[in-house]
Amino acid sequence: MKIVEKLGAFYLGKQYDLSSGELQDIPVIYDARDLTTHGVIVGMTGSGKTGLAIDILEEAALDKVPAIIIDPKGDMTNLMLTFPELKPEDFLPWINEDDAERKGLSPEEYARKTAEKWRNGLAKWGEGPERIKSLKSSVDFSIYTPGSSAGIPVNVLQSLKAPDLSWDTEEEIIREKILGTVSAILGLLGIEADPVRSREHVLISNIFEYYWRQGEDLDLPTLIMAVQKPPMKRLGVFDVDTFFPEKDRFKLAMDMNSLLASPSFQSWLEGVPLDIGGFLHDENGKPRHSIFYIAHLNDQERMFFVTLLLEQVISWMRAQPGTTSLRAIVYMDEVFGFFPPVAEPPSKRPMLTLLKQARAFGVGVLLATQNPVDLDYKGLTNAGTWFIGKLQTERDKSRLLDGLQSVAAGAGKVEDLEKSISTLAPRVFLLHNVHDPDSPHVFMTRWAMSYLRGPLTRSQIQKLMQEKKSKVISQAPEEAVSGQVSSVSEPSRGKETAGFQTAPPSIDPDVEQVFLPVRIDADEALETLKKELGYQVSPASTSLVYRPMIYADVSAHFYNARRGVDEDMEFMLIAPPPEGRSKIDWDDAEETELTPDDLLDSPEDGALFDDLPKGLESASTYTRIARGVRDYIYRTKRVKIFYNPVLKVYSKPGESERDFKIRCQDIAREKRDAEVDKLSEKFEKKRLSLEKKLAREKKELEEDQDRYEALKRETYLSAGESVLGFLLGRRSTRAVSSISRKHRIAAQAKADIEETEQVIEQIKEDLKRLEEEISEKAKEISDKWAEATENVTTQEIRAKKSDIDPSFVALAWAPFWMFVLESGKAKRKKFVKAY
Repeated sequence: MKIVEKLGAFYLGKQYDLSSGELQDIPVIYDARDLTTHGVIVGMTGSGKTGLAIDILEEAALDKVPAIIIDPKGDMTNLMLTFPELKPEDFLPWINEDDAERKGLSPEEYARKTAEKWRNGLAKWGEGPERIKSLKSSVDFSIYTPGSSAGIPVNVLQSLKAPDLSWDTEEEIIREKILGTVSAILGLLGIEADPVRSREHVLISNIFEYYWRQGEDLDLPTLIMAVQKPPMKRLGVFDVDTFFPEKDRFKLAMDMNSLLASPSFQSWLEGVPLDIGGFLHDENGKPRHSIFYIAHLNDQERMFFVTLLLEQVISWMRAQPGTTSLRAIVYMDEVFGFFPPVAEPPSKRPMLTLLKQARAFGVGVLLATQNPVDLDYKGLTNAGTWFIGKLQTERDKSRLLDGLQSVAAGAGKVEDLEKSISTLAPRVFLLHNVHDPDSPHVFMTRWAMSYLRGPLTRSQIQKLMQEKKSKVISQAPEEAVSGQVSSVSEPSRGKETAGFQTAPPSIDPDVEQVFLPVRIDADEALETLKKELGYQVSPASTSLVYRPMIYADVSAHFYNARRGVDEDMEFMLIAPPPEGRSKIDWDDAEETELTPDDLLDSPEDGALFDDLPKGLESASTYTRIARGVRDYIYRTKRVKIFYNPVLKVYSKPGESERDFKIRCQDIAREKRDAEVDKLSEKFEKKRLSLEKKLAREKKELEEDQDRYEALKRETYLSAGESVLGFLLGRRSTRAVSSISRKHRIAAQAKADIEETEQVIEQIKEDLKRLEEEISEKAKEISDKWAEATENVTTQEIRAKKSDIDPSFVALAWAPFWMFVLESGKAKRKKFVKAY
């Protein structure tokens, strides 16, 4: 059977006749959009549950739908094992050598048989190398290993950052995120905390809210210090010390610090940030299937990570526009313990939130378990698709049917399913889809393109991800990991101070004069100098010296109604002073994050000052400087926007090219789905007409064949009677004429049969051509909209000069560390920025 690839349709297998135990040549095609109402896979060990899940994810990958895959056992890592050429040497590194030994085969021979088995299995289901190549090229597959460096490690500190949400309009959402994050942290400490009654939960939640309301990110060292010395004075009507005594807070802080100081916890603080957008698409907008392997973690660590991950998914999801197409999949393999019917583990609330709200954002949740009693069926009333495999116990069947009855809301066929569930064979599933009026169906899953070798070990994952890991890991700064602050040595006052003043020079009172804050201590500056020089130095003296610079704070309004640009931007610049009477070259200026509020009114004690260039003491000079910086902003600064001329879509303010491309993909997918729906509707009438005509012709053929057989019998009978009459001496001209006439009628009936058979073959040929035409037009639609997403141009919007305001221009004294280095009798000075 040749697969007809259809857009937004998942090929899962073929229908299966339970009564005869035979596989039917009727493909089971699942509409991707149905997964936005979520799905559940239930089946005992050996039912083929993992294979079905991998089939679904493979189909999603072919349709370029990204996925977050949570893998508690390690089975889903098999998605990385796809070999388009199906060579034995491709399989050899990943076979289980114990299996080969049990079969009395060498590893090479076992790999050869495995490759042959996969090639034959795929061919039987109409799949081949080209489909595997398409799978590998459609999405980027990666394995992430939180708490381990085997795959790509994940830095959980991302989850402590203040969310980019407004407290005025999204307070409830932020507090839900705080609740989940705090529950996860306390769970990792072994504290089962009630969010309302637990002192620990209430205190830490208030600390999170205090920092996040100010837009400040948290890290673990800051959180530990805040537990000891909370930034708020009261909790409820009681002061903090009454509600949670200091000695008890100290114990909690010590427990948290012990966790942070544990060598095993350091791997949680390294690697890529917990960024859902980055897990779903790479920097170029290519979809990703991110597999989170957590088999190596203990129960508390698993709960900690899954909760944080789901909370991040919710935050990302709520920042997306609504869609009716399938935007992304969140799959969890073996959900046991994370979504129980009675208990309330930290993971349950965010999972329930996704099941209730993700549909509006095009996010489909797919859960799998082997024990139906492990699931909260009340929470799964929004799951529209159920894949039910073989179950082990009557209790499992009964629990499943109870839950399915509530999900189906009285669908008439549910009560008849018990007998079917009891007779399911491996890889055979009962599909109940609320969107399908003909549901339920029984089907056998297709052959997986991925090599299903079972769970990968950590060493195998390390081998798989070695090359990719080296490209994507970004180690967290040491200070962020340890919470320590490097020591600051007091600067030594050297004698080499000739040409410097001990106080700033006198200037016009109308000149704004500010001091940049010292943010780099002498020890750090010295390390920077050593790296620049490439060798060790020991300065004879160290001094803090202020050098004159020009600071400008400029606001600009960029506006273009047609392109939807209405954006205010602020530029803070630090430029070297002009030489003599020349103008400042703002192209040499550096942009800084220092706002006017960060600037100081006075210098550090004991600092030295460089000479002030002539003219900078006069207020009139700064009027000219302000005009120059306005011209510079007008000449060089633009708001860059992206435009897709095919989709007629402009980027939003601050939207990156990657995010814009992803948004274009969503829009194109919706347009593609709508166009495919029209195509399907157009061709469905033709197909039904041909099928009705085929049925009529087949019926007519049966009637012609019956008539022909009857005529043949009559002819034979008449011929026999005529022969008998001849032998008895009774010759009859009438009998001979009758026989001749019957021969002619029979010949005509046979001709009618042949004509009808030709008509039937023609109709079949017409149906085949119709399918090919549908496939060709569907591919044209797919190619057209896929190409449309890549058609991105860049446009730049410049602010009017009247909309550029250099609101603050000042003489800024910038601090530098001056190191005096000695080499014999020679001395030289080296300056390193201290701001």
